[in-house]
Amino acid sequence: MIYQTKHSVNADSVVLEKGIDLNFPAHIHRNFELVIATEGELLVTVGKKDYLLRKGDSVLIFPNQIHELKTPKLSAHTLCIFSPQLVRAYGNIFDSKIPESNKFLLDKIYQNQISDINEEKSILELKGLLYSVVAIFDKQATYTSVEKDKKDLLFTVFKFVEENYSRECMLSILAEKTAYNYVYLSKYFTKRTGITYTEYVNRYRVNEACYRLINTNKTILDIAYECGFDSLRSFNRNFKRITGFSPSQYRINFI
Repeated sequence: MIYQTKHSVNADSVVLEKGIDLNFPAHIHRNFELVIATEGELLVTVGKKDYLLRKGDSVLIFPNQIHELKTPKLSAHTLCIFSPQLVRAYGNIFDSKIPESNKFLLDKIYQNQISDINEEKSILELKGLLYSVVAIFDKQATYTSVEKDKKDLLFTVFKFVEENYSRECMLSILAEKTAYNYVYLSKYFTKRTGITYTEYVNRYRVNEACYRLINTNKTILDIAYECGFDSLRSFNRNFKRITGFSPSQYRINFI
């Protein structure tokens, strides 16, 4: 699972992606994410709930909801990530509520309009379209209240890892900085994310290593140390466990 603060969109921006056989590990960010299956089957996990999308099915993922996307066999999709600022009147809901179900029925006409988003659309056109989408979702949704301070605490943990993954990144340090009890913070993180803090840090570091393996010519040893691993052995072991490849295999297969 990866907190995507670095990949969050700007206040008035929309990121549109179309593709096939989407697979993306568990992650979280501060934007809305609309996923539409256009062919095949796409498994979207939000929190602890699984949604199997078939052609024409949609999910709307709220800011700070952990989610993962997998293709069982084959799939095609349209994915739209947009800032809560674009639907400010509706976006205020997520400060205190999340939907009980993220899956909803979106008319084909709106699916097509989402798919046709381009740089020529004015900000008013974008807002109008996105407000229509969230209004349709809202009519079908029921919500559960969430304590805002706990959502902020989760973000604090993710931000700490993002800023410290390349060096000492122990939860005890964050506990001291935030004045939270270490045991409470550890149990809270595992309960909210489904994995331990240590596992999250390892996954984050491996994710950063994957980027460097593909986009730089640095040695595997240098990448291991840059991403916070204290030995090549530890790096290789965690990398193979998480990705299914050795670092050298990954570099060969995905460049």
